[in-house]
Amino acid sequence: MLGAWLLFWGGLTLGCRGEKAFLRRADDSTGRCTYSFSVASPVEAACPDAGGVPELRAELASLAARLSRLESRERGMGGSGPRGNEAGDTWDPQETASAARLEAAYSELLRVKSRLEEEKVRLEKEKEELGRRLESSAQEITRLRASRCLPGGEGSGRDPPRAPGKASRWDPQPLAYQELQSERTEVPVSRLLEETALGRSGGEDSGCGELVWVGEPIVFGRAESIAGKYGVWMKDPEPVPPFTRETTWRVDAVGTEVRQLFQYDAAEQLARGYPAKVHILPRPLESTGAVIYRGGFFFQPRRSRAVARYDLRGEAVTVEREIPGAGYHGQYPYAWGGYTDIDLAVDETGLWVIYSTEKARGAIVLSKLNPETLEIQRTWETNIRKRGVANSFVICGTLYTVSSYSAPNATINFAYDTATGASRPLSIPFENRFRYLSMVDYNPTERQLFAWDSFNMVTYPVRLSHA
Repeated sequence: MLGAWLLFWGGLTLGCRGEKAFLRRADDSTGRCTYSFSVASPVEAACPDAGGVPELRAELASLAARLSRLESRERGMGGSGPRGNEAGDTWDPQETASAARLEAAYSELLRVKSRLEEEKVRLEKEKEELGRRLESSAQEITRLRASRCLPGGEGSGRDPPRAPGKASRWDPQPLAYQELQSERTEVPVSRLLEETALGRSGGEDSGCGELVWVGEPIVFGRAESIAGKYGVWMKDPEPVPPFTRETTWRVDAVGTEVRQLFQYDAAEQLARGYPAKVHILPRPLESTGAVIYRGGFFFQPRRSRAVARYDLRGEAVTVEREIPGAGYHGQYPYAWGGYTDIDLAVDETGLWVIYSTEKARGAIVLSKLNPETLEIQRTWETNIRKRGVANSFVICGTLYTVSSYSAPNATINFAYDTATGASRPLSIPFENRFRYLSMVDYNPTERQLFAWDSFNMVTYPVRLSHA
């Protein structure tokens, strides 16, 4: 259309002598498009002033305006004029800048996509490699289990018959722990034999005595959810049917409404994380001071100074009794906190409760309880500050305390003998492998300490001196 207008314009008759006027379009020095008109007459003065012809002047102005509009429209549509391809750049600077930003963002997205695709390929390769390593480890563990030689066995890979009252130290470990153990631990045979003898109840060292040695922790399971940051796990040293010494119990103690008591028929179920049953307590418990003893689950109900017995067979609370003057809900906890004001314990002589009172000014108070009625039979007041120790347990009527819940090389640092009423300092090495010890209890039948260390359920073999 613009060409047709130019032809029309180029043939327009102007001037007083009938000469034709010609239109020319060209870029000036600044790059702008300009239009010029020329007349064929060589004598410009011979042509009268166009101002004397108003009709021609009006027509020229009208045609010039229409031509300008057509040129503008052509540039807006990206026409084929001399600067048509650059019309968008000069026509709207803001749109040009926006288009540049969009193009840069798009380029960045393409680069990010490329990096993500490379990362995906790398992770898939790592996943395949990990799968091959796990399969190889599982085959090696199966081979070792099939070829191991157990004490008293014939090398056939089968567990020997277990005498009543004895707890084997050679139960199969969970798969995840055996992989960790094979990669991280080298144990001399002489030491394994020593710990095996020490870990058996009913042997030469089955009587009471003073604690003289604590072995390295052995991991039996791990809590995967955040509720298992700290908790309590245990076995009943004197179980009642249908429960056995292999029945294992666990409570994940993080939360304000802790009511679930998990029951496992064997430690292997605990390692796999599949409980045989879940008991829902009628009242939420407070912290990690609970124990299992003679078919009862003994715990401190939340926000109370009481101790309750939950019957595991009848699935109901059978008795509840307050501990006079006992601090609770953060008044006299252990050093790690966790509302551990009231801590229950079991040893060869029965059921104990560890706490403090305002009268004792924060020192540990130890009371012997009747497991059926929860009546206090006798009480001892020690000179050991409860907030100054990480945890405590009772062995053969003697209270022992742990120095730190987070130091990797802690110690059993104090002992209080209820027979003499005297305390003494100790320095028995105690390893906090995972740096957050929230529970320690003694099992007199297993002759081991059960502990909860930052999501991990572990045991420690112990040695007692002869009485």
